[in-house]
Amino acid sequence: MNPLDQIVSQACADFLAAADAAALENAKALYLGKSGQITEQMKSLGKLSPDERKTQGAVINAAKVQIENALTERREALANAQLQARLSAEAIDVTLPGRGRGVGGIHPVMRTWQRVEEIFRSIGFDVADGPEIETDWTNFTALNSPENHPARSMQDTFYVDGRDSEGKQLLLRTHTSPMQVRYARMNQPPIKVIAPGRTYRVDSDATHSPMFHQVEGLWIAEDISFADLKGVYLNFVKAFFETNDLQVRFRPSYFPFTEPSAEIDIAFGSGPLKGRWLEVSGSGQVHPAVIRNMGLDPEKYIGFAFGSGLERLTMLRYGVNDLRLFYEGDLRFLKQFN
Repeated sequence: MNPLDQIVSQACADFLAAADAAALENAKALYLGKSGQITEQMKSLGKLSPDERKTQGAVINAAKVQIENALTERREALANAQLQARLSAEAIDVTLPGRGRGVGGIHPVMRTWQRVEEIFRSIGFDVADGPEIETDWTNFTALNSPENHPARSMQDTFYVDGRDSEGKQLLLRTHTSPMQVRYARMNQPPIKVIAPGRTYRVDSDATHSPMFHQVEGLWIAEDISFADLKGVYLNFVKAFFETNDLQVRFRPSYFPFTEPSAEIDIAFGSGPLKGRWLEVSGSGQVHPAVIRNMGLDPEKYIGFAFGSGLERLTMLRYGVNDLRLFYEGDLRFLKQFN
């Protein structure tokens, strides 16, 4: 056996002995690497005459092809062995019942959001949407809460990078009331609109969340009164809770953007909450200063506004007693609503 045949034979043996891809690459380097035996044989051709170089070069190339074929064959064998091992480890029991994809559902707060929109659209209200990052003027000043007003301390909020045209820092809106001003400045009376959306305040416990949802309502015309507010809201809660056995009362309160102002309470005539007065909304006649900031004449136009928490309405509708359950992502809880 000549030296090249010995090299080919030894290479094939070393390749077969390689237990994995790393060992195979190490064996390859012994024969086909920069200092490998076949490479050294190719380097020796320079010492031969042209005729001998041609003949010997063909022999060396033939040996190289044999070694490369053996290398490729071993690579494929190792890859197949690895695949078979993986398939064996991840064997599928075809006798098991199939597992279908889970069906998603609408979050209970989003269900309330959709329901509120449907009810108010049915009585002629538009639905408005606006930015969650607000200016100081739109979020506070235009709503009759100037700088250093005590009402601002009740709405500690999240401030963000960036400033408005007056140089004041931008913030995450603390209520959806800014949409009342934005909408009124873009539309002429009569104005009937609700503005549902996310709001933010630095607050978190069983009844509060740093992010929550509100729906603001606004009706402005030349002859709107508290009687209209009571009629609209009573119609809304009866439709929302799907019962006529329900009462509404107005309790004097204070909000800087309405005057007079009132808290709205409801009481069910039956069920687990029977006879209990439950606060569901703030409301009032839109303050003349706010009407003026809307670009309207407070001597000509009058209106009412209200704001309700969507989580609060959802909790009352479904009997949920802890706000945090809505945001923990527990499927055992969420599946109850779908």
